[in-house]
Amino acid sequence: MHSTQHQGRVLRDTKLCNSQMTLASRRDFLTRSGLGIGGLSLAYLLQSPSQLLAGDHPLAPKAPHFAPKAKRIIHIFLSGGPSHLDLFDPKPELVKHDGKPHEEMRGVLFGSPFKFKPYGDSGLELSELWERTSVHADDLCVIRSMKTDVPAHQAASRMLATGHSQLSRPSYGSWITYGLGSEADDLPAFVVLGRGGQGQLSSSSFLPPVFQGTTLNVDRGDVMADLRNPMISAPDQKHQLDVLASLNQEFLKKAPHEAELEARIQSFELAYQMQSAAPEAFDLDSESAETLKLYDLEDSLSRSMLAARRLLQRGVRVVQVFDGGWDHHQGLETRMRAKAGSLDRGLAALLHDLKANGMLDDTLVVVAGEFGRTPVRQAGSVGEGMGRDHNHRGFSVMLAGGGIRGGYAHGSTDDFGRSAVDREVHVHDLHATMLHLLGFDHQKLTYHFSGRDYRLTDIHGRLVKEILA
Repeated sequence: MHSTQHQGRVLRDTKLCNSQMTLASRRDFLTRSGLGIGGLSLAYLLQSPSQLLAGDHPLAPKAPHFAPKAKRIIHIFLSGGPSHLDLFDPKPELVKHDGKPHEEMRGVLFGSPFKFKPYGDSGLELSELWERTSVHADDLCVIRSMKTDVPAHQAASRMLATGHSQLSRPSYGSWITYGLGSEADDLPAFVVLGRGGQGQLSSSSFLPPVFQGTTLNVDRGDVMADLRNPMISAPDQKHQLDVLASLNQEFLKKAPHEAELEARIQSFELAYQMQSAAPEAFDLDSESAETLKLYDLEDSLSRSMLAARRLLQRGVRVVQVFDGGWDHHQGLETRMRAKAGSLDRGLAALLHDLKANGMLDDTLVVVAGEFGRTPVRQAGSVGEGMGRDHNHRGFSVMLAGGGIRGGYAHGSTDDFGRSAVDREVHVHDLHATMLHLLGFDHQKLTYHFSGRDYRLTDIHGRLVKEILA
């Protein structure tokens, strides 16, 4: 009897919702329909895309603290810890003493097998591995005095992505979208290309879930596969969601301002809109013949670079492109040449493409891994199998565009490249500078949680003024 009365009450409430639908506001309608995707679809069809981010929507565009140099950011995340000694940081003394034991570092010194030389009018020294990207030397800034807290992949990657090596914190992409909102009506504000950025690296943590990164896989033909259910028909799926909507309706009567459910509703809104927008954004073949020739679309990283440019062009604020395989404990010379070749082709194409589309001046490009490598050989590696171990004391990051001083190398490591010794830059300082270029004082972009104000840089961070244009 109780069950029958409950079902009757749900039916009456559903009829009431239907009778008032035409008079209800958008938010009231979504509240009444819970997570019913059919109703959410109707909500979209009844309004233009520009209305979706209007008013009090958490992703509505917001002004930063001051006029920004950059409007958007792309981070090429070289996951695994690329060797700064073979890419960015020339060390003639290390080459000179190659093969000699080093007591302090407890190993045999390993000079880079790759030649360095100056490029561009600025004379910026880079490895020969940057054959194509070196054409853009006068647009590039290399920070050679980076350091982080620990030489462990997971902790250091978390530090680079979130500003904290231990605890779960919001990723910098979530902080940026929290501060700026979105310019994209029908795409996420923060997109991660590649599976390496899942979990805590793209999490919004204690920020509202709507600011979390959306992971998409460019290598898969159908980027929207995760938003479709191949197991049941559309009518059956709608029936399931309608039942779920009735349950949420009961729940929302008791908690009408439930933040998690509101965020979930917003995610369904975006998922619906993406079903038409994302395939167009990822239709790389629609590019001109000249652009397609510029990129090596047989290469996964190049495809991601082109997809990233298309996403940024359509209003996405932050794109992280994850490129794994940079953990060269063994066979560094051969493996580094292959990895750097792919990166060099893709990055050179991206920089050229951003320039051609008038986007480089207000797009911040960051090329960075979680740490660098040691100047000594990996223990046990010999001959062609020689590699390097992890090194958090000193490494390099490369930047371009978006207010960055081009043709400039900032700071230095010691003669062998083990530790940052001049104008040291911690990851917190890099984050503070990234936020500054986007128009934020890193000390003022805060979120109150669990009794105190939090920020990306925690209680640390300083602006690296020397690298600003």
